[in-house]
Amino acid sequence: MQQHEFDDHYWMQLAYEQAALAASKGEVPVGAVIVSNNQVIGVGHNQPIFKHDPTAHAEIQALREACQLTQNYRLPDDTTLYVTLEPCTMCVGALIHARVQRVVFGATEPKAGSLVSARRLLESGYYNHLFQFESGCLQEQCSQQLSDFFRMRREQKRQQSKP
Repeated sequence: MQQHEFDDHYWMQLAYEQAALAASKGEVPVGAVIVSNNQVIGVGHNQPIFKHDPTAHAEIQALREACQLTQNYRLPDDTTLYVTLEPCTMCVGALIHARVQRVVFGATEPKAGSLVSARRLLESGYYNHLFQFESGCLQEQCSQQLSDFFRMRREQKRQQSKP
């Protein structure tokens, strides 16, 4: 994989491109990129519809790829996940188990977000591993991508319901 010396915005832009790939397939546009040692070790985008798999979130897809590449279910100590939308409960659990060190996300998820929005799972004190997280990286761009997708989906449903 290619190595780059770039900042969070660079890596989030790659996650944003993964989200666009999801949208092009009719999936909710969420994308993720996992970086270790300044190298991409996993990428993913939402695919639950295509894969008939409720666990096929962008984060899980990226984790699966990174774990295969590293040949370990626990990722290296310097691992950062970049994801365009705040992770849900399932994804936070997987990130804990994989020992991700840091999560950077774009848009918050008021209904299902499990770091700062609907739930704050890492504040519970239950987990044997905690990761650092930061929100708001390319937030406007990520939020707009999601808004545009759902606006288009609503319009498609309106068109289909017309006689």
